[in-house]
Amino acid sequence: MAQVEAVTERIITADPDDVFDALADYKGTRPKVLPEHFSEYEVREGGDGEGTLVHWKLQATSKRVRDCLLEVSEPTEGQLVEKDRNSTMVTTWTVTPAGEGRSKVVVTTVWNGAGGIGGFFEKTFAPKGLGRIYDALLAKLATEVEK
Repeated sequence: MAQVEAVTERIITADPDDVFDALADYKGTRPKVLPEHFSEYEVREGGDGEGTLVHWKLQATSKRVRDCLLEVSEPTEGQLVEKDRNSTMVTTWTVTPAGEGRSKVVVTTVWNGAGGIGGFFEKTFAPKGLGRIYDALLAKLATEVEK
């Protein structure tokens, strides 16, 4: 099994603290910025950053749906980590300053991929698909916080 990694980033014209707070707001902002690939969204514990437990289904393709139950932590300032209890998937959101009134958001998702030929295709195509999903999420986040 090879580790699969998908990375997406975007510059957002808003203060890093505001961007981070919006990302960490699993009860208010987060459900507003999720693209159509996410369904059955439910905050089960917490709702604001560290200590949140959130559920959703992520439909990466017409045939591939992941049932995700994510524990949220904040290991360092400006960073949210979502660890899926149902798989090896870990998504890290990192928000850093990118000049006056601007933020850089980097989303990195890693998981243990399948072996063999299936693993080859997963490692080749899954990061691109997940990248498109997170591009859409970051575009909606930018619209939300750049108001």
